[in-house]
Amino acid sequence: MIKLLARFLLRLFFRLEVHGTPLSEKPEKLLVIANHQSFIDGAIMQAFLPIDVTWVVHAQVARKWYFRIPLKLIPHLVVDAANPLSLKKVLNLVEAGTPVGIFPEGRVTVTGSLMKIYDGTAFLAARSGAAVLPVRIEGATHSIFSRMQAPYPIQWRPKLRVTFLPPTHIPMPDAPSGKVRRRIAGESMRLLMQRMVMAARPVKSLQEAFLDAIEIYGRKTAILEDVRPKTDTYGDLLKASLALGRLLSRLARVNERVGILLPNAGPTVAVLFGMFASRRVPAMLNYTSGVDGMQSACELACIRTVVTSRAFLEKGKLTDKVAQLRNVRIVYLEDLRPMFGLADKLWLLLRALRFPRSVMRPCDPSDPAIVLFTSGSEGKPKGVVLSHDNILANVRQVRAMIEFSNRDRFFVALPMFHSFGLTAGVIMPMVSGVPIFLYPSPLHYRMIPELTYDRDCTVLFGTPTFLNYYARFANPYDFYRVRYLVAGAEKLSEEVRATYMDRFGLRILEGYGATECAPVIAANSPMAFRVGTVGQLAPGMEARLAPVEGIEHGGRLHVRGPNVMLGYLRHEEPGVIQPPASEFGPGWYDTGDLADLDADGYLRILGRLKRFAKIAGEIVSLEVVEKIASAASPKSPHAAISRKDPNRGEVLVLYTEDRGLQRSHLLEAARGIGAPEVAVPRRIEYIDKIPKLGSGKTDYVTLNSMATAAV
Repeated sequence: MIKLLARFLLRLFFRLEVHGTPLSEKPEKLLVIANHQSFIDGAIMQAFLPIDVTWVVHAQVARKWYFRIPLKLIPHLVVDAANPLSLKKVLNLVEAGTPVGIFPEGRVTVTGSLMKIYDGTAFLAARSGAAVLPVRIEGATHSIFSRMQAPYPIQWRPKLRVTFLPPTHIPMPDAPSGKVRRRIAGESMRLLMQRMVMAARPVKSLQEAFLDAIEIYGRKTAILEDVRPKTDTYGDLLKASLALGRLLSRLARVNERVGILLPNAGPTVAVLFGMFASRRVPAMLNYTSGVDGMQSACELACIRTVVTSRAFLEKGKLTDKVAQLRNVRIVYLEDLRPMFGLADKLWLLLRALRFPRSVMRPCDPSDPAIVLFTSGSEGKPKGVVLSHDNILANVRQVRAMIEFSNRDRFFVALPMFHSFGLTAGVIMPMVSGVPIFLYPSPLHYRMIPELTYDRDCTVLFGTPTFLNYYARFANPYDFYRVRYLVAGAEKLSEEVRATYMDRFGLRILEGYGATECAPVIAANSPMAFRVGTVGQLAPGMEARLAPVEGIEHGGRLHVRGPNVMLGYLRHEEPGVIQPPASEFGPGWYDTGDLADLDADGYLRILGRLKRFAKIAGEIVSLEVVEKIASAASPKSPHAAISRKDPNRGEVLVLYTEDRGLQRSHLLEAARGIGAPEVAVPRRIEYIDKIPKLGSGKTDYVTLNSMATAAV
C-alpha cells in the first residue's frame, strides 16, 4: 500500500518515466546501486522495486531532522564513512541475503554528473559475490531536493527518468594485495557507472534534444556569443532556426543534402538547427580546402544548393573561389530575409514559437543528420554521414567521462566543418545548457588567449599545434578560469604538455577521435588520466586490434559503437552511403591507426599505419622521425614523409622550417631520446612554411606532391 501511494505521489509531483524491468527474479544476494542526484533517489527506487531494500544512509544525512520521518518509513542502515567497521556491517547484511541499496558516489552530486566513485562499494560487491542491479536516475538534479546551486535551473515539476538495467557482477580482481584488488574493483565500478549513462540514454533527434534544453534552461537564458555585438538567448536561436528552417525547406527537398559554407557564428548554429527541424541534411563545406576541395565535396555528396553569406565571403576573401563552383546554386543568407512574408511571420508568432514541436518534421534518430568531410591529410577526402543518434551518443559519451555544467563557458575556435568543433564545441553545449563563445578562426594566436580571459571561459578546445601557438602569445594569467584544456586531432607533444603545466598550471586532457566516430573514441578525464595515452575508450565503445606484420606490440585499431557513422560517401559512387565494415564484420570501423591497449584499458596511439616506412628492412614510424626533428629543433615545425626509391626501396624525407638543421643534429637528438639511427632521414628539405589544413593538421598530400615534383 505504501509503495502504491509513493508511486502515485511521485507521478503526481514529477513527470516520471520508468524504463526497464526493475527485477524479474530476486537473486540470493543483491546489491542495488544508483547514481546520486537528489535526496529522494532512494524513495524513487524503493517505490518501483518489487522487493524491500535496506538502504545505506550516511550518518550526516540521518542526523538531519527533516530526514528522520521519511527514514522511519523505509528499512535503512546508518553508516559512518570514516569508520572501517561500517563496511563490514553492510557486508554482513548482503551475505545474510538482505537486499541492500547503496550509492557508490557516497554523496549527492553538486556537478550534475558522476562524482568520485568509492572503492568500498565495489569491493563489497566483489567480495560478497552479490548480483549488482544498476539503476540510472536522471532529472532529479532539477528538483528542489537536489544540491545544485544557482544558476542551475530548479523546476517545481521536473521530468524524471528512471532506468533499471539488467543485473551484473563485479568479479573479485586477481591481484597480489588487498589494496590493489580494492583499486581495481573501484575502477570496475566507475566504468559500470559510466556505461549506465550510455545504456539509459534516451534516443532522440538533435532538434528534440535542442528543444529539451530550451524547456529545462529557459528561453531567456543567454547561450551563445560571437564576434557580433550581440548575445543570443535560447529564444533568439529558436526563433532564428524556425524561420531559417522554413525558408531553406523551400530550396531543397526532404533529406536533400545542402552545402553549408558559413563561419563560426550564431546564424550558422541557427541554420543547422533549422535544417534539423525541417529534415534537410547540412553538409559542412571546408572553406580552407580551396575551389577543388569544395567542388569535390559537392560532387561526392550530390549537393545542388550551397548556403553562404556575402559578408563572410568578402571578409574571408572567398568570393572568387565560390564563383568558380560548378553545378550548384549559391544562396545568400542576406537574400532570405525579404522572402519571409506576412504569412510566414504569422506562422512563426502564432504557432511555431508557441508549439515548436508541432512544426518539426518527424524523423528517426537513425536518419542522416549531417555530412562532414575527412581532412584529406593523406589522401582524397571522403564524405562522412552521421545520424542524429551518432552525434548525441557521442555527446553522452563525453558527458559520462568529463563533468561540466551551465556554470561553464566554452571557447570554440575550431571550425564547425571539423567534427571536434561541431560535436564537442557546438552541439554538446547547446543541448546541455552550457554557454559558448564562438570565434571564427583558430589561427588568431594573439586574440584567442586574450578573449579566453576576457570572456571568463572555462573550457578550451584545440589541436596541439594551435595550443602551442596560443601558449607563445598568452599572458600567464589568460587561462586563469580554464578548468579543462582538451587536445585532439594530432599527437600531443611533451613540450606543449609541459609548457601548459609549468606556465599556466593546466593539465591538458588529450583525446583521440575520428570524423567517422562523431568524433570522440577515447579521452583522458579528471577521473581517469594517464600521461602518454589518449585515455580510456568512451563508454559504449568496443575496440579490437588486428595484428600487423613487422609490428611487435599493438595492432591496427578497429572500433564499434553507437557513435560510429552511418557510412561513407565516396567518389566511386557519389551520393550512395556505404556502411562501415572491417575484417571484424559490419559496423566495425577501421581507424587505420596503429594502437596498443594496456591492462587498465588506456589507449596508446602509435601512429598512422600509412605513416610507417620500411627502411633497411626495419619498420620505422614517421612520427618518430618527426619526434627526432623536434628534439633537435624544438622551436620549428617539421614533417616527415617516405618516398619510393629504386635502390633503397624507401627513403625518409624531412621537411623543416629550420634552415640550420643538419643531419648531425638529428643523429645527436636520436641518440638522446633512444631512437634508432635508421629513423634519421638522409634527405632534408628546407621550406618556408609547412603546409597545414584548416584543422591544423599537417597537409601530407601537398608534401608528397612537392616531393614527387622535386624528383
